[in-house]
Amino acid sequence: MPTSPTVQLVDRYPTRSAGSGSMRRTDPTVWGAPETPALATFAHDGYAVFDALLSEAEVATLSAEVTRLTEEPELRLDDRVIIEQSSNQVRSIFEVHKLSPLIAELTRENRIAGLAREVLGSEVYLHQTRVNYLPGFGAAGFYWHSDFETWHAEDGMPAPRAVSLSIALTDNFPYNGSLMVMPGSHRTFVGCAGATPTDHYRESLREQRIGVPTERELTRLAREHGIAQFTGPAGSALLFDSNIMHGSSNNITPFPRSNIFLVFNSVENELVAPFAGPAPRPTYIASRDFTPLR
Repeated sequence: MPTSPTVQLVDRYPTRSAGSGSMRRTDPTVWGAPETPALATFAHDGYAVFDALLSEAEVATLSAEVTRLTEEPELRLDDRVIIEQSSNQVRSIFEVHKLSPLIAELTRENRIAGLAREVLGSEVYLHQTRVNYLPGFGAAGFYWHSDFETWHAEDGMPAPRAVSLSIALTDNFPYNGSLMVMPGSHRTFVGCAGATPTDHYRESLREQRIGVPTERELTRLAREHGIAQFTGPAGSALLFDSNIMHGSSNNITPFPRSNIFLVFNSVENELVAPFAGPAPRPTYIASRDFTPLR
């Protein structure tokens, strides 16, 4: 049965008004024995790259589906659609698996959800899905952050027992806003200062300002771990831990960068009341349907 959003657990990862600063992660990255080289690498680095998760034909089909969604006039009025402030173009479409049967089918495939089950050591459900579309000539990037810090503070995710899968629908070049990660930073939880404002989440989805580490913390992590960049052709994918520090720069090139973004959470890590937020965010951002994905 789903956990009530009013339930609260012991906060092992204090952040926002509860505190700031870094602490050693107390949970594993791979929930089970990392018996394969791939899992051992994921446990060490906090991410894994798949060069050809989708075929060219699948990329073409899904790209056409994403184009259909972004060009749907009525959908632009939907709360699940986030519009770029500067260009008035679609930036993200949330809960995309409920808007597209094609994407819903993709999320259930074992080559997709099976990756999350292997890392998390349990059945999984979809915490969040979205399509990110960074058009050329000015699409804004995403500032450095840990997803788990936000999901813990604002959604009530107890532990970093979740993974994200970013599937490229366009070529990811070093210069068109491709994702950057700090390898190994997932082993450190960075709490952020400041209280969580009420109903700020839509602005945060356009430009992250809440839940952002200090420049001092980011500098320390970057010097300790370095920065890697996910580049590759359409169809490649990045699977990464919920607590890894990551971000992307603005895309000022003519080459758009779009991806399907799927977040899998363990069914043993159900959301409770937010640990540092006034109320849970909408379910299209943080699902509270913990039904295992089959």
